[in-house]
Amino acid sequence: MLNTILAWLDTTSLTLWSTSMTWAECLGFLTGIVCVWLAARNNIWNFPVGITNGLLLFELFWRTRLFADATLQVCFILLNARGWWQWARHAGAPVLPITHTSGTHLKVALLCSAVGICALAVLLTLVRGSVPIFDASILALSLVAQWLMNHRKLQSWWWWMAVDVISIAVYIYKELYLIAVLYAVFLGLCVRGYRNWHASVHAPSMQHVWA
Repeated sequence: MLNTILAWLDTTSLTLWSTSMTWAECLGFLTGIVCVWLAARNNIWNFPVGITNGLLLFELFWRTRLFADATLQVCFILLNARGWWQWARHAGAPVLPITHTSGTHLKVALLCSAVGICALAVLLTLVRGSVPIFDASILALSLVAQWLMNHRKLQSWWWWMAVDVISIAVYIYKELYLIAVLYAVFLGLCVRGYRNWHASVHAPSMQHVWA
């Protein structure tokens, strides 16, 4: 059954710009947009959709030798599951509020990002992954971004924006054009999400979670 599903995900669903796109790429595109749109609206259902997106993109990235991106999807699945639980615990009152990241925690997040990029770049170079520095950057920055988002920190959107800019360039280089478009959409949604969350920080009545 699993082999049948994987084989189907690898089949061509459409062709754009003379490039064949698989079902994994197309469904990853759709679920990715829905996930970020829900997160920007502060909606708890971004987490189960995010888990589905992670499963689809894991298959796609592993097949194209973007090993850090594939590993990232596993981390996303786990972090989305934890985030779902964290938000659901506060589905009533009191809610888990959107807050600013403290100066100390911001420095820790920046340090973890830098160390993670360096360590992963070395590892990916050893295993002959594709574009190791950029692949490592996507993974390290995304993990920090997801950790901040699980705690509903406003600055999580800064990290997501950086991830999206790097991702767009990488996926164009790898000829994953639909996924590049997806991350361009992500970037726009991240800007909107940041604005919405920023407004919520100053308007507590807007801070609710859809259970």
